[in-house]
Amino acid sequence: MFGDSFKRKYALSDKGIHNMKMGMIWTVAVNLLMMAGMGLLYFMMQDFIGGLTNEGDLPNTLLYIGLTVLFVALSLILHTFQYSATYGLVYGEVKNTRITLAEKMRKLPLGYFGKRDLADLTETIMGDVNRLEHVWSHCLGYLYGSYISTAVIAVMLAVYDWRLSLACLWGVPVAFGLLFGSRRLTKKSSVISKKAGVRVSDGIQETLENIREIHATNQEQQYLDALYKKIDAYEKNLLKGELSAGIFVNAASVIMRMGTATTVLVGAELILSGKISFMLFFMFLLVITRIYAPFDQSLALIAEMFMSQISASRLTEIYEAPTAEGTEVFKPKGHDIVFENVEFAYDDKQVLSGVSFTAKEGEVTALVGASGSGKSTCARLAAGLWTIDKGKISVGGVDIGTVDPEVLLSDYSMVFQDVVLFDDTVMENIRLGKHGATDEEVISAAKAANCEEFVKKLSNGYNTMIGENGARLSGGERQRISIARALLKNSPIVLLDEATASLDVENETKVQEALSALLKNKTVLVIAHRMRTVLSANKIIVLKDGKVAEEGTPNELLKSNTEFAKMVSLQKQSIDLASAKA
Repeated sequence: MFGDSFKRKYALSDKGIHNMKMGMIWTVAVNLLMMAGMGLLYFMMQDFIGGLTNEGDLPNTLLYIGLTVLFVALSLILHTFQYSATYGLVYGEVKNTRITLAEKMRKLPLGYFGKRDLADLTETIMGDVNRLEHVWSHCLGYLYGSYISTAVIAVMLAVYDWRLSLACLWGVPVAFGLLFGSRRLTKKSSVISKKAGVRVSDGIQETLENIREIHATNQEQQYLDALYKKIDAYEKNLLKGELSAGIFVNAASVIMRMGTATTVLVGAELILSGKISFMLFFMFLLVITRIYAPFDQSLALIAEMFMSQISASRLTEIYEAPTAEGTEVFKPKGHDIVFENVEFAYDDKQVLSGVSFTAKEGEVTALVGASGSGKSTCARLAAGLWTIDKGKISVGGVDIGTVDPEVLLSDYSMVFQDVVLFDDTVMENIRLGKHGATDEEVISAAKAANCEEFVKKLSNGYNTMIGENGARLSGGERQRISIARALLKNSPIVLLDEATASLDVENETKVQEALSALLKNKTVLVIAHRMRTVLSANKIIVLKDGKVAEEGTPNELLKSNTEFAKMVSLQKQSIDLASAKA
């Protein structure tokens, strides 16, 4: 009943299936107890009427009071267990689902996130899991428990009279047949609404991320108008989906409760023909006041249950995405980085084709070339952040594709042009480089990265909150914190991607001084557009159209008067021209 297909349909774990079964069991117990209450009332009325008509003894009042007290006590106990099973356990499943998603995404290669919309992923983690939580807690256990309890009650009623039993329950399968028949339409509208919702999230995120540029270019109204259109479209899709689902749900509810009318009609006919007693008819009248109640909540939420399958499929897509895995043993013989005929494509665009070079330990290897030539891609591939399509990348003779990414990255320090900082103190932002580092170690790394100069000017020194992504710091200050973080980590391999491209001359000089402390005796792979920043490199790799155009020392390449020499000459002319105009 609850196999792998069911788990996939509702994105449940094995523990989630167990929890749902517990909720279902307690729901069956509660439903049967409620029907037993109707039975208690029936027998009490039967004894009372029998005592009056036959001039016998009246019912034992104390017995029925005792049974009523027992019924109330059992009802309280069973409802408590049902609540715990359908809500308490499910909330634990929600927590585990989010943790599982986070753990899964932690192991996914960076290329996965390059192909997925971040707003879409956020919607999956928050919105889709919330929607599933509601279905897990409010629908599945109740629905399947109601199926079982109603089947048991149907059999018991059929023992008394199959005709009244059929008149009472015929609407249940017809109602649910109608709902399940409308499932395709409900899912289709859910998919459309989900896409519209993601577009709204995208619009909000884009507006917030570019708020300064929007204000600077007086584009506030245009962006707001575009966002309003997305919100209106989302609202319309939601209304259409709710309306179509509501029509089927209400129709199913009406059909199911038509059993009340057919029970009265059939019962009246059977009484008039003398085929049943009034008390039997009275029992069925009591039954129909309760028999449909277990389905009320599930019926109202069954459309949401169908829509939740879209959310479950989005979670399953993340669960089944291939992760970057490997051995946890990484013992390279040195830290030479070797590219051997590496090929890489982003979607259908070929980025690298047959790239081969070696970045030796203790040397600075610079990657240069025009924008789009594959420089940054090489740096990310070297760290295993993306997975190559063909070829091999090794560190110290070990294929990095065979090593667990987290183990591999323990040997890497990275400083990029776009520094990522957190809304925390200077101290804690630097400490990210080495978990558990002492304050003394952090301050020592900060001094080596020339951070001391600006930290002293902050209100609380190293304990100053720097704002989201270092909003209270300048570009050069953020860059130096990033270098301090790398210095603290002290890894044997350093990747620098345009680390000084956006800095002024004064800040660039200070960052270069900090970098000199970081790069000593390391394997360094540096990317730069400014040719003068790579003239001191031990080796230069020139990339063009995703291929190695030439390589050698700066002097060798300058003398050869080829691609690198042309790039240096063009930049020199550009600088001279700018100086002349100034």
